[in-house]
Order: sequence, then C-alpha cells, then structure tokens
Amino acid sequence: MKSSIPDRERLIFALDVADAAAARKLVEQLGEAVQFYKIGLELFMGGEYFPLLDWLVARNKRVFVDLKFFDVPALADYTVRQLRNRGVTFTTVHGNQSIMEAAAEAKGDVKVLGVTVLTSLDRGDLDDLGFKCDVEQLVLSRARRALEAGCDGVVSSGLEAQLLRKHIDERLLVITPGIRPVENRPSDDQKRVVSVEQALQYGADYIVVGRPIRDAADPKAAAELIQGQIAAVRRAFTKGS
Repeated sequence: MKSSIPDRERLIFALDVADAAAARKLVEQLGEAVQFYKIGLELFMGGEYFPLLDWLVARNKRVFVDLKFFDVPALADYTVRQLRNRGVTFTTVHGNQSIMEAAAEAKGDVKVLGVTVLTSLDRGDLDDLGFKCDVEQLVLSRARRALEAGCDGVVSSGLEAQLLRKHIDERLLVITPGIRPVENRPSDDQKRVVSVEQALQYGADYIVVGRPIRDAADPKAAAELIQGQIAAVRRAFTKGS
C-alpha cells in the first residue's frame, strides 16, 4: 500500500448506472464523499460516455475508464491513445502480452492497468475457460507480464494482493474490486471478495466499491463510512511502520 496516495482517493466508486443522467445525479448526491469514479461498459452503452467523463474531470474528480480493451495490438494502441490529455487517471486492458505492450506504449499521461483474473470468476470458471493452474498462480503470471509490458498496475482480487506484494515489484499499483463491507448476498456475481480492511491490509492501493454504496439507503453516508474505514487502516499502518 503506497503512502503517497491521498487517503480519500483510495476509494473508487464504480458508477454502474444505466445512463449519464443517473450518473450525474448520483455524483451530485455523493458530493465530497467520493473523489474517484470508475465508468465502465454499462455507461458506455448508455450513451454520453465522453461528455460524462469530461463533466467529472471539470468537477475535479479522478476518472478510471474501465472498458477492458481486448483487441489486436494496433487497436489497443489507438483506443488508449484517444484517452490521453483528457484527465483520465486509469484505464484497463485485458489481453495478451502484445496487447498490453501496445496499450502501455500509447498511454501518455494515462496509467494502464492489466486485468489479472476477474473477481466474478472462481476455480470452476477457470476450468471452463481452459486454465488448469491455480487462481493465485494465474494472477501472479499475469501481473508479472503486465509489469514487463510496461503497465502501471493490475486489477486483482484482494485475496491475491498479499501474493502480489510478496512476489511482484512494489512499483506495481494494485486496484482491488469485489469489496464487500458486509456479508455477500447469494445473488451477487462477485465470488472472490474481501472487506475494506482486508483489501488494504493485504496490500491494495485502491479499492473499487459499487453496489454497497449505490444500493445503500443513503449512498453518501455509505461512502463516508468506507472512507472512515480506509482512514482507520491507514492510521494503523502509519503507526506500525
């Protein structure tokens, strides 16, 4: 967990709503409780993706473009290049070595994150996809390759963050989705989940939280609760270091 990151920017809210109007309403409701937003495929397909991106940047919010680019290297280069000089902090690629290398070469002022293993996948899902190695070994392999390709970080479950910190260069940012402040619901599609405290203690630099904030009775209060948990872990970390 890198100490140079402002504590209140460690929470990335997954702005997974149907359209830009709903997104703007939720951002305004959250106010200063959230400084960093992830905008993904749902908003992309809903239209007004880039006007929303610009709207967030104009309000001094940090933006994570999570579209998991996976195409031939030339297109990975082109798509990442289009995000430069727009105020985007992170974007994701989800492909092989040449795709990650092309994205990293084109990144400019954007930090490129390699996706390791989606937090919605477990051992059975990997068997279905033809991966016979352990989840942990696959995450380590993909993280090493991301670093070699020139990526700035990886998206990984908090369950593997400890392994990444032990075996991979400390320069690599670790962004952890699948955060569940309370017990996971049976209907939830996230399988490899951790709590806020676990993710940070295991070595995550940023945590991505969606439904526990979005679906709360009071989203702003839910976000502030998580910000308090982050601050408490950071205080304990600073005191112990």
